[in-house]
Amino acid sequence: MKRQLAVLAALSGLLLASAPAVAAPVAPVTPGASGHAPGRPPLPALPDTLHGGAWPTSHLQGVALDRGKGYMYWSFTQMLVKTDLRGKVIGTVEGLTGHLGDLDLNPRDGRVYGSLEYKAEEAFYIAVFDGDRIDRVGMNAERDGVMTTVYLPEVVEDFTADMDGDGHFDGDTPDTADHRYGCSGIDGVAFGPAFGKRAGQGKDTLKVAYGIYSNTERTDNDHQVILEYDVTGWRRYERPLSQTAPHHSGPSRVDGKFFAYTGNTRYGVQNLEYDPYTGDWFLAVYEGAKPGFPNYSFFVIDGSARPVTGEIVGQPERERGKLLKVSDGFDFHGQYGFEALGDGTYYVADSVRVVGPDGVARQEGFAEKYRWTGRPAGAERTTPPFSPVAGG
Repeated sequence: MKRQLAVLAALSGLLLASAPAVAAPVAPVTPGASGHAPGRPPLPALPDTLHGGAWPTSHLQGVALDRGKGYMYWSFTQMLVKTDLRGKVIGTVEGLTGHLGDLDLNPRDGRVYGSLEYKAEEAFYIAVFDGDRIDRVGMNAERDGVMTTVYLPEVVEDFTADMDGDGHFDGDTPDTADHRYGCSGIDGVAFGPAFGKRAGQGKDTLKVAYGIYSNTERTDNDHQVILEYDVTGWRRYERPLSQTAPHHSGPSRVDGKFFAYTGNTRYGVQNLEYDPYTGDWFLAVYEGAKPGFPNYSFFVIDGSARPVTGEIVGQPERERGKLLKVSDGFDFHGQYGFEALGDGTYYVADSVRVVGPDGVARQEGFAEKYRWTGRPAGAERTTPPFSPVAGG
């Protein structure tokens, strides 16, 4: 085991050490600082800080900006919150008993897509929210017609895999050999071009990242796993959510399955985002604990590098798959929400526990604007290429 870990650690160090010191931005495809494109109405100005309110839920999981309509969507684990750009609450979607994770706006249909888990029921979904219909506080996820769900059988298959062959699935626990690739479900979601292509080159697809259990005793859980789906025809799969009778309507296959070698992390990719400014994919994670790995909290996938077919190292039996190029890693937050604005600025979200005058503990969400600074030559890898806009 120690020898295998040493080999994997060496591979990880070689991969990250080969990263360029400075990422070269590509031409943005979304409106920049001027806030508008020729022939289109001006987009709303974006404040340096956005507020999502304080709610009696678990912490913030992700955000999605609809700049054209002037709204921000916030995932608070058991509820979705919609605000305007001044922080006014427009509506909420409540009643979720599962885990609502990362969010992203589908630019083609204008709806918000998010990961949704029901581990005890072995059901994993993409939740699709019709933001135009979210117009009041207290809307119900099952009954008010604002949310549909699409089942992901690929995730279920990996989550429930009996890897030790004892004929028993050990359930929702990291302390087991079960769960293929260490799959704990799903979390990070993002729309963007195919890996190896830039924005505008072909159709954007939905990328869905696995959650990965933290387990330092395994060697087969050191990759981030990202599924790819073309959602063009997904309306035929969409069903209203029933939490007492989970449906199994979803695509029977994925359009792509990819592996990014980062070392083991705690619950995998929390937030996944494509950045049209740099042309790269950003992965915000909870850092891992395996000896010999850098255990960063933020990784960059080179968006210009086409996936290559190679060995998925560390598996119980030799396996090959489509490998992504991890070009950089460093320490940065973003696990609670990360939104690329397309012009070299970003909303980085956070969540804090507050106790109100009524004595009730709540989670307050907010997002602050950062700018891309690049990586100067020779910089320590713990120095992130982002700096706050306010006061910067």
